[in-house]
Amino acid sequence: MSAEGSLTLDRGLALLQAVADADGDAATISELAAAIGASRAAVYRLLVPLSARGLVWRDGSKVRLGIGVLRLAGQVVPQLREAARPALRDLAERAGATAHLSIAEGDLVESVVTVEPSWTDFHVAYRVGARHPIGVGAAGKALTLRRGGRGWAAVTGEPQRGTSGVAAPVRGVPGLRAAVGVIALGPLNAETVGPQVVEAAAAVADVLRGS
Repeated sequence: MSAEGSLTLDRGLALLQAVADADGDAATISELAAAIGASRAAVYRLLVPLSARGLVWRDGSKVRLGIGVLRLAGQVVPQLREAARPALRDLAERAGATAHLSIAEGDLVESVVTVEPSWTDFHVAYRVGARHPIGVGAAGKALTLRRGGRGWAAVTGEPQRGTSGVAAPVRGVPGLRAAVGVIALGPLNAETVGPQVVEAAAAVADVLRGS
């Protein structure tokens, strides 16, 4: 590979990392240019092949990771499930509700692992692979939370009527936009369950980082 080609590859990888480092927030072209030390025009050029391969997703001047990253990491998902399961099991038992880990795919959020509580008479059977738009449901809303505010999102009647949910974002894992949450039939006490969900999300992040 030529020196010029090597530099282009390096900048492309740096750009992909900068998009991942946005940690759930869409990065703007200007922010990405500053992050990799390039011009806006250079960022636009670098985004073309990344977008074509589905590695990034553009919405006007904002950029997020695309589902192509998940395809590349397809073999990682089973490991992700196993890594998250102990924290989700503990959360399900404490909250008495079905716990789940959901990840973002473009403008959708998808459940990748669910754990049901062992001691309740009734609970939600939340299907792995269930999808809904980001901004809908507790997990979808958790992915839109900014740092510094309340650490969890609580909803009623979303994504299914008659249910309630509480979820918190998984932070500090580069390249991963995910949320840990619980979903239940009937109401949940968010002031009690919220901190439990935040704790579980932090535990999942620690495992994924190898802490």
